[in-house]
Amino acid sequence: MLAGRDQKAGGTWAGVTRQGHWAAVTNVRDQRPRRENAPSRGHLVAEYLRDEPSPEAYLRTLQSRANDFNGFNLLVGTPTEAYYFSNRDDSFRSVPPGIHGLSNAQLDDPWPKVQRGTARMEAVLKNEVDPDRLLAILNDREPAPDDALPDTGVGLEAERMLSPPFIDGESYGTRSSTVILMDRSGTLTFVERTFERGTPTKTNRFTFEIENAPTT
Repeated sequence: MLAGRDQKAGGTWAGVTRQGHWAAVTNVRDQRPRRENAPSRGHLVAEYLRDEPSPEAYLRTLQSRANDFNGFNLLVGTPTEAYYFSNRDDSFRSVPPGIHGLSNAQLDDPWPKVQRGTARMEAVLKNEVDPDRLLAILNDREPAPDDALPDTGVGLEAERMLSPPFIDGESYGTRSSTVILMDRSGTLTFVERTFERGTPTKTNRFTFEIENAPTT
């Protein structure tokens, strides 16, 4: 398993395996109360990557305990398929090929950061894919205009601060950005850049061949 590690809760937000299984999680930001004693959502990513079941099989087993967690969006997949699950509607679905965006609402909900990010992603993918150009998309710090902000119950100032892909607040902000690329030849590239108060501190890059990669 190759993934970052939440030093407080022990889980992770995104990762991959030698066999090309991958997963990522985001929290859901809405007006429902947050339970302080709920288990860490990062354990879902670690659990899937550790056991490497089929995505659909894993999500079926997760349904019965999904509401033990605070709100989450979970993406799990292999080199040939991707699935999305949210415990806000207790259902999962296959994600079709194409460009998709996920923030702290539902998959492809048109939050400003999602719309801006998917548009920039589409432009990047017209040329040779460069991890650094993808990291630049994640480093977008421009706030959205007030009339485009969602209302998730945190107040206008917080909505402004949380609106760009990269969050750079006084006491809350982005700690890492991750790019995972798999090409048709079975090569996987994993790049993670860490930040301290908005300043990049380290970039880790890994490249390896996926074991038993499907042929195209």
